[in-house]
Amino acid sequence: MTEPTPTPEAALHRQWAIDLFNATWEYMDNPHRSPTDDTQMIHMAHASRYHWGVVGTPLNLARGEWQISRVYALVSRWEPSLYHATASLHWCLDNNLGPFDWGFAYEALARSYALHGDHTKRDRYLELALQVAQTVDDEADRDWLRKNIESVMSLSIPPWE
Repeated sequence: MTEPTPTPEAALHRQWAIDLFNATWEYMDNPHRSPTDDTQMIHMAHASRYHWGVVGTPLNLARGEWQISRVYALVSRWEPSLYHATASLHWCLDNNLGPFDWGFAYEALARSYALHGDHTKRDRYLELALQVAQTVDDEADRDWLRKNIESVMSLSIPPWE
């Protein structure tokens, strides 16, 4: 059975979601962002998630929520970071998305709690993230997840390699 051809409108939403997601990463990777850049990055992450909400799968939605959480963590806003990390975890668990995405949702929760200064919850979610990371089959994915988990304590972001 073949998949239906997307409508032109759906194709546009998908392309916008992808383009905005990738452009958000460019801001995230820039260590010299200005306050204006930070605002732009926040808006782009939300816009990407909006467009995924129109045409995406649960996986797209979980990753979109994760990205928004990371963006807010990068600008030291723990409360919206926690909100979107929680949303990411719910998408992962409700749709059985697998350990790679669960691990990142737990990493996002740990990062949010680290920002807030709640070390007990930070450590609980770090432990869950590390446990889940052990079950990721693909070595490169497992290593990338672990690098991100390890960066929670410093509230930094590992370089994409």
